[in-house]
Amino acid sequence: MENHELLRRVQDLSVRCSRADILTHSAFLTPAEQAAVAVWAQRQPGCRFFFHGGHPDCERKAVFFLPEYLQAEDFDPQSALCAVGFSCAYGAPGHRDYLGAILSSGVRRAWLGDIWVQDGQATVFCLPTVADHLTALEQIGRYSVRAQALPLRQVAAPVRQRQAVSFTVQSLRLDAILGDLFGLSRTAAAKLIAAGAASVNYVPCLKADAPVKPGDILSLRGYGKGAILELGGLSRKGRRYVKAERYQ
Repeated sequence: MENHELLRRVQDLSVRCSRADILTHSAFLTPAEQAAVAVWAQRQPGCRFFFHGGHPDCERKAVFFLPEYLQAEDFDPQSALCAVGFSCAYGAPGHRDYLGAILSSGVRRAWLGDIWVQDGQATVFCLPTVADHLTALEQIGRYSVRAQALPLRQVAAPVRQRQAVSFTVQSLRLDAILGDLFGLSRTAAAKLIAAGAASVNYVPCLKADAPVKPGDILSLRGYGKGAILELGGLSRKGRRYVKAERYQ
């Protein structure tokens, strides 16, 4: 039902782009929503679209529909997306602190993109309609902060901690891979998959035997996210070597 409503909205945006020959875009979408929109858009004849979140490393992105006169490489994200930087002199509020405080101030989650927090500072991507509201915030949780608008070109992605892991599996099934990636038994991983806690490339997956391949991004709610980097040969016992990384 949620995807039906989402696709109805993006269809309206696509039609408006085509009829008025103007750039249209959605609010911010989760990676799973982006995957659903991409599948839909690729089936629409002549539909020209792309995703942008304000920075190449953003996960939450808006979908943009392009008029005939505009190419994706000529698009300036600064015209449709904004970034607000926060600094905290005393203390280090976390992602939950920022998200909670901003939502409590009346801003809807769809109006916010990624929230990057590192070393007592934060960058919040947002739609222009709420940028002034965010820059006026002076309190995040119990912390006093200062906020200012940031040009998107000056935003640097945070340094993300990634842990390299290697293991062997009997088969390249999702439950086997998730089990070794997050230190779970295959049975426990299968139960979490059946409960809807797993995603492959940001799309929910309920099949414990779903095949996994290099480049796949795997998520397990409550445990984290990781990526499959490389598949090696077979061990003496016939198990496949896997190289991956777990995001911290």
